[in-house]
Amino acid sequence: MYEPELHLGDDVLVPDLAGWRRERLPAIPDAPALMLPPDWACEIISPSTGALDRGRKMQVYARERLGHLWIVDPSPRTREIYRLEDGRWVVVGTHAGSAHVRAEPFEAVELVTTRWWREP
Repeated sequence: MYEPELHLGDDVLVPDLAGWRRERLPAIPDAPALMLPPDWACEIISPSTGALDRGRKMQVYARERLGHLWIVDPSPRTREIYRLEDGRWVVVGTHAGSAHVRAEPFEAVELVTTRWWREP
């Protein structure tokens, strides 16, 4: 989902992208917000959101046991892939530039990242 509103405990977060396994969320509910934490989220860093994305949001996602988190930074063209292990974020991959990437939890699919970046 693109920018879903999540109500997680007392926190309201809006990740840039989020996904749920079908067995946990078989259909997208017709509701303004979801209370079920996603299995995966992607935060796209901007100058105005970087501190929030890397600070408070990562803490809430860990508390809510989100399995995987991607941090994508368009300026240096980087991707950081995190997996939650024992309540802590572990970096399982970093990628830079335009490359073909297999990243958790979608390692079965090769992502062609050349289309992700705006050319100058």
